[in-house]
Amino acid sequence: MTSPFSAILFDLDGTISDSAPGILESLTHTFRTVGVPVPDHDSLMSFVGPPIMDTFRIAMGMDDELADRTLAVYREHYFSHGALDSAMFPDIDVVLRTLHQAGLPISTATSKPETPATYILEHYGLTGDIDIITGASDDEVRSSKADVVEEALRRLEAHGFDTSRPVLIGDRKHDVEGATVHGVPVVFAEWGYGSPDEAEGTIATAATPLDLLPILLPSATPSA
Repeated sequence: MTSPFSAILFDLDGTISDSAPGILESLTHTFRTVGVPVPDHDSLMSFVGPPIMDTFRIAMGMDDELADRTLAVYREHYFSHGALDSAMFPDIDVVLRTLHQAGLPISTATSKPETPATYILEHYGLTGDIDIITGASDDEVRSSKADVVEEALRRLEAHGFDTSRPVLIGDRKHDVEGATVHGVPVVFAEWGYGSPDEAEGTIATAATPLDLLPILLPSATPSA
């Protein structure tokens, strides 16, 4: 089986993992702890996916000192309570396994720091079908989607994989914008957290994870 792509990048939150419950609960706890009014549900949902420090500094208008303090509270609570308050989206494991068995290199490209990203993927038994886990650096220095995509491509290439025709699977506008910086096309995950207008600029949309296979690997038979 052949693919029009040589390497596949996957977002995590809203694409592989339905992680919103744990993130929203941790954000609510964090804002209450630092004395910041808790935004409404729709606003909190808009925070799922983009870099967390962008949320604190831009969306919440925090200065650097408050943003750093808020990040520390959020991390402590999320790592101990929220990280595993999530679930795999149905059949995403089948998609990853099918692509991996077909020999397509796979890396994550998530704005979630790599430590919790690895923890979640290991918990759900997905690391065997993902060649490289790439995310934000744990110190948040690398957190923008463009920087994460660049690092994912660099790591794949360093491992000898062909990165001449990459594609990213994601569910939010920042996935599209970050990938576009590097000329990487995006397939929009409609099952995730983004609104339909966030799919603007993508090359295709998929309603469910299994709908990715005809796009990424035509004529594929899903692996059991």
